[in-house]
Amino acid sequence: MLAERKLGTQGLKVSPLGLGCMGMSEFYGGRDDAESVATIHRSLDLGCTFLDTADMYGSGKNEELVGRAIKGRRDQVVLATKFGNVRGPNGEFLGVKGTPEYVKHACDASLKRLGVDTIDLYYQHRVDKTVPIEETVGAMAELVRRGKVRYLGLSEASPKTIRRAHKVHPISALQTEYSLWTRDPEDEILPTVRELGIGFVPYSPLGRGFLTGQFKSFDDLAADDFRRQSPRFQGENFQKNLDLVAKIEEIAREKKCTAAQLALAWVMAQGEDLVPIPGTKRRKYLEQNLDAANIRLTQGDLERIDRVAPKGAAAGMRYPERAMAAVDQ
Repeated sequence: MLAERKLGTQGLKVSPLGLGCMGMSEFYGGRDDAESVATIHRSLDLGCTFLDTADMYGSGKNEELVGRAIKGRRDQVVLATKFGNVRGPNGEFLGVKGTPEYVKHACDASLKRLGVDTIDLYYQHRVDKTVPIEETVGAMAELVRRGKVRYLGLSEASPKTIRRAHKVHPISALQTEYSLWTRDPEDEILPTVRELGIGFVPYSPLGRGFLTGQFKSFDDLAADDFRRQSPRFQGENFQKNLDLVAKIEEIAREKKCTAAQLALAWVMAQGEDLVPIPGTKRRKYLEQNLDAANIRLTQGDLERIDRVAPKGAAAGMRYPERAMAAVDQ
């Protein structure tokens, strides 16, 4: 079984890697619900019990999928979901909402779709810049008092917002993109959460799959794959980032592991307070990802990786401009 890691100082313990479930329902092209459910079952069997979803993934379909998969196994799961990104009846994005009334409505809807009485870790997915964070977190704290939620989290929040939120109610985890090609959190985010005793959950620790080495050209992406909109997958950026992956693959070959496993091992080596949540919808890749927990990187390995993938090495913004505007900075 996998050893546990602590997220925050309120008592939340999770497996050292989690399973990001987003791609099972949307964004990465194609769906196979049967394989996705089998992947979640295999994850639990292998001791990867930290499952991550959100109400916006598949416009609620992902929560329903996760709910079906964990039925009868709820006591084995640390269940995380998120609210705040609002979508319309046709899946269109309507913006970010963090009013106290919406927080309560969103939580009840998630509980129903997941088929559970309590959410273990409830995140605000994006910060609503029109609502004071104190009001949003105050409503989230009320959910804790009512037993609907156990622990609170934020996603893509700035250091200032994190500090303000933490004063209202202890924040157990911050979820933000972090990987070998997105190292921005090292500047201010990681020092802030460590000072406050908040755990860190890196999402997209494999660079939305780019760091696995499976993409050799833009045409490898399905027509409905949202990564086609990502600046890092476009034009000259694609080739520059391929060159970065080639250097990572070279080190991985020497370590007798895959580029993906090396990338995950690197994230895990950044501290015991980090719990990456690589996403996959296939058992094969799940098993490979979990094997990364057994890879030990020496100081020499880490220094070499640092040289080939220093901060700012990736070409292009991590999101299109419109999506970056929703990130609290």
